[in-house]
Amino acid sequence: MSRLPTILDPTSCAQKGLCPVTTIRKQTDDPLESHSLYYEVHGTGPEKIVLIMGLNSSSNSWFPQVEHFGKSTDYSVLVFDNRGVGNSGVPWGPYTTSGMAEDVIVLLNFIGWTSPRDLHIVGLSLGGMIAQELATRIPERIVSLLLGVTTPGGRPWSNLPPRKGVSSLAKLTLTKDVEKKIPLLFDMLYPSSWLDEVSENDGTGRTNREVEAEHYRKRIEMTPPQSMLGAFSQMSAGLTHHVSDERLRKISADVPKVIIVTGDDDHLVHPQNSFHLKKHMPQAEFIQWKKTGHAIHYQHRKKFNELMRRVIVEGKEKVSNQAVNLS
Repeated sequence: MSRLPTILDPTSCAQKGLCPVTTIRKQTDDPLESHSLYYEVHGTGPEKIVLIMGLNSSSNSWFPQVEHFGKSTDYSVLVFDNRGVGNSGVPWGPYTTSGMAEDVIVLLNFIGWTSPRDLHIVGLSLGGMIAQELATRIPERIVSLLLGVTTPGGRPWSNLPPRKGVSSLAKLTLTKDVEKKIPLLFDMLYPSSWLDEVSENDGTGRTNREVEAEHYRKRIEMTPPQSMLGAFSQMSAGLTHHVSDERLRKISADVPKVIIVTGDDDHLVHPQNSFHLKKHMPQAEFIQWKKTGHAIHYQHRKKFNELMRRVIVEGKEKVSNQAVNLS
């Protein structure tokens, strides 16, 4: 597996590999693999975190969270490349969020994460859409659910990003030059005011723009180029995603702890979608951070990591309380 590139810390990596997702039986009964998911597990602790990344982004995008939780003895952190991106396979599209959620279930079964009330799910953007579908399929396995900058979806035209996001996505898909990609990414993912601030995560006095540009260059360099098939097939999954209000209410009732978090300056998923999630998930906690863009887990990495820690703790507490009430 060393030939498959990653920027994540090898010293915290307890397991990595390729999970065969779908097998198709031919007349000879020989299994034919449809595609594989590349995955890594960091840490060996008892609390199992599943991180589901968003549109056209690989597991490398979870660097701030893997770096924080993967080195702790309390957590095991699963990251993976969704179908169509990174080191994972690129089956024929278009994809759906329900199909991508089934991929996750196969992966969880593959690594043996099958116990009841054992998983802490974190999904961002398209990953949050996949997480909703996952929560309708295996709610009994989930302790907590953190839905970030995401949407329940609807009709394809209502699933389109705001105009600026559509323009940026189109340019990004057609741009190969790294130095041209980075400004497009930043314009789409972060508020310009934050980019110009001195970085809290860097001791040299550089701006967030300078620090993140260095990191993004490394990420892009270490991630296999995405094919057009993978890019447009994942976009199709986002455009066709829809979880009904009834299903949202069921997720809210079935999962012990749910937190919905969004920003107020998001050019890819309008924050109003998170308000809709909260409206139909009455038991969920809702948080909106000011002056915050789409890449919420990078812009506010410390605050986001603390939110992850809290949803895990409170999810466990709710499970314990439910067990006491049933005894």
